[in-house]
Amino acid sequence: MSDAIRRIERWQKKYSPERTKATLELLQDEMRQRYAAVTTEMTAMELQVKEVLNQMGVHTTNYVPYLSYARQLWKLGRQQNISGESFAMASEVLLQKWAGRGQDPDVLAAIRTKVFNSPPPKP
Repeated sequence: MSDAIRRIERWQKKYSPERTKATLELLQDEMRQRYAAVTTEMTAMELQVKEVLNQMGVHTTNYVPYLSYARQLWKLGRQQNISGESFAMASEVLLQKWAGRGQDPDVLAAIRTKVFNSPPPKP
């Protein structure tokens, strides 16, 4: 029996739909709890961003790109565990990216500072 055929047979035995279903059922409660916690945290962040946008006089029709920018900042800090000066530098890159797409740099900077407590990077 060739090595390729043996590998395929082992893979088919290991990754049967029934086995995958049983594994996911064991993890499902924990996955739901994590999703609920993360969604609550992200929603709270988005509410803060909307407050900043409201204070800065941004029309509600323009909220979407600013919320996308904020989600990218949130991902940097939460999922990629970037903080301090590294976060400030990465957030400046994102600010320039979204400013290049037509968003107001002052509003982007306000989101970075007020919601994420990150000052601009040091020169």
